[in-house]
Amino acid sequence: MPEQEFYDIEIAGIARRLRLFEVAPGLRIAILNILGDTELVQAAALGLARQLSEVSYDSLVTAEAKSIPLAYALSVVTQKPYVVLRKSYKPYMGAALQAETLSITTGKPQTLILDEKDRELVQGKKVVLVDDVISTGSTLEGMRDIMQKAGAEIVAQAAILTEGEKAKWANILSLGHLPLFPAG
Repeated sequence: MPEQEFYDIEIAGIARRLRLFEVAPGLRIAILNILGDTELVQAAALGLARQLSEVSYDSLVTAEAKSIPLAYALSVVTQKPYVVLRKSYKPYMGAALQAETLSITTGKPQTLILDEKDRELVQGKKVVLVDDVISTGSTLEGMRDIMQKAGAEIVAQAAILTEGEKAKWANILSLGHLPLFPAG
C-alpha cells in the first residue's frame, strides 16, 4: 500500500494537513472535511463574515451535507438565516424545486432540492451561496439553478477554499486556494 501524501495549508489562521485523494486517473485533490472540525469551522465563518461585511443580503444557501456546519456558523456570526438544499426528496418537502449536479468526489449525478418551506427565505431575496470547497463549480451551478427557479438574487458566492484553475474562481469570496495534484 502506497504511503499517504498530504498537503499542508493554513486557513483563517488554522493549520491543517489535507490528505491527497485520487478522484480520476492521473488526478488527485486535497480533501478538506470540516465535519467535526469546530475550530476550523468557527475560524472560517469569522473570516468569511468579514469578507461578506460589505455585501447586502438576506439569506445564506448551502448544499447538503459537508457545508452545513459552515452555513450554521456563518449564520450565527452574521445573524442571517440559512437554507440547506437537500440531496433527497421527502414527502414533507411539498412542492420542492430541484436541480441536478455532478459531484467531483463521487463522479455521480446528485440532485439538490429546495424544501417548499424554505422558499420564503429566498424568493425575492438577496442570497449568498456557501460551500466548503469549490472544485468544478457543479454544485454552485445546481444552487444557482434552484435560486433562479425560486426567484432569488444571488449577490455573492463564498467558500472556505477554491480548487483548480484559480482565475476561474476570481468572483468567489474565499479564504484560500488548493492546487490540483498529478497522481503517481
